[in-house]
Amino acid sequence: MKKIDMGKKILNENEKYAIKNSLFLAERKKLCLNMISSPGSGKTTILARTINELKDKIKIGVIEGDIQTDIDAEKIRATEAPVVQINTEGACHLSAAQISAALEKLPVENLDLIFIENVGNLVCPSAFELGESGKIVVLSVAEGDDKPAKYPAIFAKSKVLLINKVDLLDRGQVDFDIERAKADARKLNKTIKILPISARTGVGMTHWYDWLLKSIEKNTIYSK
Repeated sequence: MKKIDMGKKILNENEKYAIKNSLFLAERKKLCLNMISSPGSGKTTILARTINELKDKIKIGVIEGDIQTDIDAEKIRATEAPVVQINTEGACHLSAAQISAALEKLPVENLDLIFIENVGNLVCPSAFELGESGKIVVLSVAEGDDKPAKYPAIFAKSKVLLINKVDLLDRGQVDFDIERAKADARKLNKTIKILPISARTGVGMTHWYDWLLKSIEKNTIYSK
């Protein structure tokens, strides 16, 4: 009897769609960033603030992933940005096939940047390529400074680490060694860009916006 590795089969099928998505985005010179974090890190708040504060400069669309409900998608719709909701119905990550279908529903030609807000999980989403231009990992100070060491895969693969809710550090409300978190992330990924921010107060967000605008410009240049 022939043994079939279902995990490998699923990943191979996912890879086919990831390549399709990558080609789709490259042909249209669109930057697509896959944002990954634990639940409650502040991904949606980061995205909503980013959209509102950059709406006069760039056009942003969002693919919103959740196990259930469209609560986060509604927060994005309030910014008037186009958003497509994906409910995974229990799956702990988004698949490239789901992203392929979502891209067809977004007005991609009119966008400068597409965000994928993945399901809240630091493990599963790191194993599934979606055809994105890059990954962004969000770590809130409330989660603990040991996350890069405990969940190395996503930190090793990400272009940017956003350390969110740093306003809690200023108020002494959490015990978080930010230098330890930075050092552990850089052991895994020497080129990772680390940006301490507070999406609630706006601290550090301009550095994030600068990175985004420069990345869009570079993506357009490299795609020619």
